[in-house]
Amino acid sequence: MTQIKTSQNRRSFLKTSALAGGGMMIGFNWLLYSKSNESASTQIPDEWYNLNAYLKIAKDGTVTIMAPNPEFGQNVKTSLPMIVAEELDVDWDDVVVEQAPFNTDLYTRQFAGGSQSVRQGWNALRTAGATARQLLINAAAQQWNVPASEITTIIGVITHSSGKTIKYGEVAQLASKLEVPETIELKKAENFTIISSSKKNVELPGIVSGKPLFGLDYKVEGMKYTTIAHPPAFGMKLKSIDGSEAKNMPGITDVFTIDVYKDDYEQNIFDTVTFNKLAVVVGDSTWQVMQAKKALKLEWELFDEYTQKMSVFGNKSEKIVPAGLESTEKHMEQMQAKSNEPAKELRKDGNPEEAFKNAAKIIESTYTAPFLAHNAMEPINFFANVTSDKAIVAGPLQAPQLIEDTVATRLGMNKENIEIIMTRMGGGFGRRAYSHELVEAAVISQKIKSPVKLFYTREEDMTYGIYRPAYHIKFRAALDENNNLTAYHINGGGIPESPIHENRFPAGAVDNYLAESWEINSNITIGAFRAPRSNFMGASEQAFLDEVAIAAGKDPIDFRIELFNKAKNTPVGKDNDYDAERYMEVLKLVREKSNWDSPKTGVYRGVAAYYCHNSYVAHVVDLKLENDKLVFDKIYSAVDCGIVVNKDAAKNMVEGAVTDGLGNAMFGKMTFKDGVPQKSNFYNYKMIRINEAPKDIEVHFVNNGQDPTGLGEPPFPPIFAAYTNALSRAKNRRFYNHPFMEEVS
Repeated sequence: MTQIKTSQNRRSFLKTSALAGGGMMIGFNWLLYSKSNESASTQIPDEWYNLNAYLKIAKDGTVTIMAPNPEFGQNVKTSLPMIVAEELDVDWDDVVVEQAPFNTDLYTRQFAGGSQSVRQGWNALRTAGATARQLLINAAAQQWNVPASEITTIIGVITHSSGKTIKYGEVAQLASKLEVPETIELKKAENFTIISSSKKNVELPGIVSGKPLFGLDYKVEGMKYTTIAHPPAFGMKLKSIDGSEAKNMPGITDVFTIDVYKDDYEQNIFDTVTFNKLAVVVGDSTWQVMQAKKALKLEWELFDEYTQKMSVFGNKSEKIVPAGLESTEKHMEQMQAKSNEPAKELRKDGNPEEAFKNAAKIIESTYTAPFLAHNAMEPINFFANVTSDKAIVAGPLQAPQLIEDTVATRLGMNKENIEIIMTRMGGGFGRRAYSHELVEAAVISQKIKSPVKLFYTREEDMTYGIYRPAYHIKFRAALDENNNLTAYHINGGGIPESPIHENRFPAGAVDNYLAESWEINSNITIGAFRAPRSNFMGASEQAFLDEVAIAAGKDPIDFRIELFNKAKNTPVGKDNDYDAERYMEVLKLVREKSNWDSPKTGVYRGVAAYYCHNSYVAHVVDLKLENDKLVFDKIYSAVDCGIVVNKDAAKNMVEGAVTDGLGNAMFGKMTFKDGVPQKSNFYNYKMIRINEAPKDIEVHFVNNGQDPTGLGEPPFPPIFAAYTNALSRAKNRRFYNHPFMEEVS
């Protein structure tokens, strides 16, 4: 076992209190280990209810574990409590999991994103469970008048060496009165019985039975329904509104305009909003307000360039929002021109100019990708009930902690008077981190003095903004006369951000390396999209490395491993942000499991590997011809995300990321003409269909005992490239522009 201190100041980590009906309640700091003991002890008040999370043990032995993070299908509502239950040494069948309320006094990082929930909670959750277990042991020792060292536990039962036993619930009340131990023992990984097993989603019965769980399900008596109308083009704003006809339609109670944020507001990183002035229709049903919106007479006008004040985690800045109506054709011309201009140098190792000058062979390619819409299954929605002294808002959001100050400021209300209720989300992918719809609903409710449910139609969601940026990257590689990679040059950017991670592979594996970056400003709003920036870098970098391997006459996996060996044994530079050994291991594992060296006849194969969100993933994609049509034969995935908490859930995550990535690689594309999004629903924004998805995805995990890392996002970027590389072999030509199905004949 590993011995760990609960805290120098025990109260700053853990406090117990007796429950009214007997039993024990344990509050614990969900992410203590990301803070110093000093800051924890000074920030956390004396009373238990000011701590960040808690578990309860009742007299009957039932254990309730609160799940603080928002849930949108990544299964953290099951996985995080499994970690606590493991160290508590309780029977999982005795565990009840509840969604914790949003409360910044009790919880830290109530955020779903960045594939960090398990990683950042790992030590704190284990410590919380182990501390509760030790308190129960100490309580039994006191009751039996024996040394605690003579006592063991197993699935909720305490046993003395003499053979005496007692259940957790029978000593929970006594345990709640004891001093928290200075140190506790954590289990060794080989003794885990819950972690690394497969547990069904705790919400599965509710999901399959149609129990109201999602934001769209949230309703109260007397609630009104509302929808918004926004400008038809980026670069435009609302000039005037005539809502007289709409107001006279059945069930319509009001028509007006709102400003989402006030003119002098300093936006934080997730306050992104595309159109600040909106037309609003309020009525008695969704159908009535949708029909009334069509009757609005709206006039739009171009807006001038303006400056938006920003305050990102306290760092103040200003952002220029340009005027004009942008088009995809113009975007491509701008990015191509920008790639030929001097760019910002991000990293330079050795003398790449000289290496290219002396190269025996130079490979050069340019990859592009369009804007992408998130298209989460559940439409955008939010409930709000704002009175003079209190605001209750409820709905699907990934980052409640990052929107609380925003809504308080906009309503002119203290945060203490705002209650944010987190519902289950029907998908997120980064889109629900931008919660302007919460603010919109709250402002509307405040104005009409009534509870209200705001919803977006699919068309409103898809044309409102917050897309994955458009990207453009130019690669160059130099080979010497022995086909060794001697120089590597990246020049990349996008609208409106660059995708480059300059310290990632192959940085550190090439003696002469240059990474350059540029950006083109835009009034089209962008935001986090599954594996931000990495989704394009993994796709393009790994496709280009395949080209270089072919030019060098080397097997694609051998070529990569050769580079990783250099990065491991004689690394270049000091800021390389990956572990070459772990990178190699996923490649070796996928090579073995896919039988890479003995491929099946008639199968076209592609491989790719990428590191992001602290994890390593490699894929092999097998394509074959059926009736002159390319279809997926099989996908092999190898993942190093450290210890896997819930095996079935982890496998599901990888399968979902693979299918999502393939769909975007094949079909995903948002285009613009004179500022107008050219796609507004699934009839023209193509998503992968069931009959197009791979039928067989074989997932393998590296078992290295490392602490858990990210999983929701890391499998996403490399699947683009593995597919590209397989497709290029099948068609005997390279593909450079996403989505690929537009070029496949």
